[in-house]
Amino acid sequence: MQTLPQQEIAEAYGIIKQDAELDNQTALRLKKALAEQFRLQLTLGAPTNADEAGLRRLAAQIHGKKVIVKLHLRHTLHAKLYLLFRHDPVSPAIGFLGSSNLTFAGLSKRGELNVDITDHDACDKLARWFNDRWGDKWCLDISQEIADIIDQSWARPEPIPPHHIYVKMAYHLSQEARDGIVRYGIPKDFGNQLFEFQEKAVKIAAHHVQKRGGVLLADVVGLGKTLMATALARVLADELLLETLILCPLNLELMWKDYCHDYRVPSCKVLPYSKVLQQLPELRAYRLVILDESHNLRNREGKTYKAILEYIQRSGSKCILLSATPFNKEYLDLASQLRLFVSPDKELEIGPERLLRDVDRARFRGRYQCGANTLAAFEKSQYPDDWRDLMRLYMVRRTRGFIKTNYAKTDPDNSRRYLEFNDGSRSYFPDQLPKKLPFVVDDNDPNDEYARLYSAPVVDIVNGLSLPRYGLGNFVSAKPPIAATNAETVILANLSAAGTRLMGFCRSNLFKRLESSGHSFLLSVERHILRNFIFLHAIESGLDIPIGTQDAGLLDTSLSDVDTMAMRTPDEVGSVTGHL
Repeated sequence: MQTLPQQEIAEAYGIIKQDAELDNQTALRLKKALAEQFRLQLTLGAPTNADEAGLRRLAAQIHGKKVIVKLHLRHTLHAKLYLLFRHDPVSPAIGFLGSSNLTFAGLSKRGELNVDITDHDACDKLARWFNDRWGDKWCLDISQEIADIIDQSWARPEPIPPHHIYVKMAYHLSQEARDGIVRYGIPKDFGNQLFEFQEKAVKIAAHHVQKRGGVLLADVVGLGKTLMATALARVLADELLLETLILCPLNLELMWKDYCHDYRVPSCKVLPYSKVLQQLPELRAYRLVILDESHNLRNREGKTYKAILEYIQRSGSKCILLSATPFNKEYLDLASQLRLFVSPDKELEIGPERLLRDVDRARFRGRYQCGANTLAAFEKSQYPDDWRDLMRLYMVRRTRGFIKTNYAKTDPDNSRRYLEFNDGSRSYFPDQLPKKLPFVVDDNDPNDEYARLYSAPVVDIVNGLSLPRYGLGNFVSAKPPIAATNAETVILANLSAAGTRLMGFCRSNLFKRLESSGHSFLLSVERHILRNFIFLHAIESGLDIPIGTQDAGLLDTSLSDVDTMAMRTPDEVGSVTGHL
């Protein structure tokens, strides 16, 4: 119909003038482009039943040759002419000429000028004008293309099989993974050291690092995150000439140095977290930073965290985060780690759509003082779906079950599952076979540790612990001075259901920590006392009781008793140990 103004200017002032005469190749290209534009139009908006019925009726009329659609290509054509012919000797033809579309909205809600024409001579001239263009060499019939597009769209007569929809969704969701796998290669130095699932993880992670500035490698324990991160550092060094700085717990320093030496990571430096405050401010810029055990960096108010964040921002570094447990108790744990290489106000590709259902997007900025498609916006959301969508952009995580299902082969001789190296060697998945290991506890032997551990005095002391924090439902007032809100009523109801179970978990975990070591037991008791002091302070000061998350995860020792010593300086470690 028309060209854009910038295109007209480009053609008018272009050094190379385009020949006005069309050729077959150009005509076919324009025909294909128009069909594609029509296809895209069908993807806009939310279709209604009336839309579907109208499109199907149009397709049926085209198939029945009742409607023919042509594309006029010789020159731009913006005229709207409607000619009607009938068996009437008085007025055999009527024409309508103007700018309105022949629709209800076009005829009733627009300000264009239209005129009806009943004069025989005028109608004949209009018919000749139309037929000249209709029969032009460069007026191409596109009826079948339009009908085919409708028949292949959501308005098709036959419903699309659910499996096809699933495959299409999977195809689009895996687009970035496929791009990374195709684009990047693994250095030959690694030989047969990487399994197929590790090679793909490295390539996908390389794509994330280059596109978004960082990645979180979060495979579960034992799947080789250290080796994958080393291979990823080599890929980025070869592709982008990035030099690598590795920050890790002190006990992993030698291991990382060995990996960097064995796999020839260029210009690599390993620095333990305990030396960050002393050495990092004066360190030269490394454009790639690997942060091992990154879950220890969830406290954005810590001195170590701030020093690392300042270094990354100053150096413009890309980041590789390694953690099998990136999420502890709050989604802010993930946000803190992402903030190391993602600015909280940076415009992201997506927003917290589940939260935006509750808060209108137009009002979001005014309410939360941040853009709707930013990391700061995700920090306002407590919906798991929002965080899953966000971490899909930054995280590469697989479980043993996923690897076993999608990458392992089965040995026909013993039916065991295994992974195969490039040289044909195999690594079998261990079969977990629980076995009973009986042992005798002699209550009369003073040297029997288990007899002392489960002796009556110890059991009575642990069982006699007063645990009101985990049984708050026992203290709910029958006649509170202030009526509870609907949300508070739900919380109070859950307290009664969870209380007994949580108290049992707490006592069981204390026994587990006592079995582990005396030091671990004292740490748990100290934390237990500290939490009770918080409650006592709230009660004595008339403050709200900090209930927190009332579930078993609160008492999981793998989460609540994380070793924080890795993030402390040698002086801090000594002072804490001496205090204990």
